[in-house]
Amino acid sequence: MIEISSTVLSAATVLFLVMDPLGNIPLFLTLLKDIDEKRRRPIILREVLFALVILLIFLFFGQHLLDFLKLQQESVSIAGGIVLFVIAIRMIFPTGRAIMGDQPEGEPFIVPLAIPLVAGPSTLATLILMVRSDPNRMSEWLAALLMAWGVTAMILLSAPFLYRILRKRGLAAIERLMGMLLIMISVQMLLNGVESLR
Repeated sequence: MIEISSTVLSAATVLFLVMDPLGNIPLFLTLLKDIDEKRRRPIILREVLFALVILLIFLFFGQHLLDFLKLQQESVSIAGGIVLFVIAIRMIFPTGRAIMGDQPEGEPFIVPLAIPLVAGPSTLATLILMVRSDPNRMSEWLAALLMAWGVTAMILLSAPFLYRILRKRGLAAIERLMGMLLIMISVQMLLNGVESLR
């Protein structure tokens, strides 16, 4: 039996909450409503795989990007906390407008399903922060990412089924609960960034 460390489980939980697959179900279904029903699942699978590639690139090379841009860990923590806070607020208090704005006709390709709905700025910032906090734990961060992505992919692939069970109100309630958790995580990220500046 494979044992999962508390660090991996904690990191995977944070990444899962940030990816917000349950909150993304209505958006995915809305963006794919004009696509033939048989094509929806292959499109979702393709997009979550694109998202995984992007997330892996940031996991392994995000730190080098920060070094190249001469960004400190504190700035990433504070910026990630702010982005996460804004996303969480919109989850709790939806505006009623389409989050992604007007979209071009035809099949979605990478944008907006892979980026930014799955591999969004807060997820990328969280990955960079994890690696920067302890670069020697890359195997654990990779395991956490694969766990969070795997659960996210399964939820999104079963989006039509979950929508039929939970309906709009059920998904909205779960999304608001996740938004509350994300607000706490974002505030902690901000506090950590400010504390490190002292």
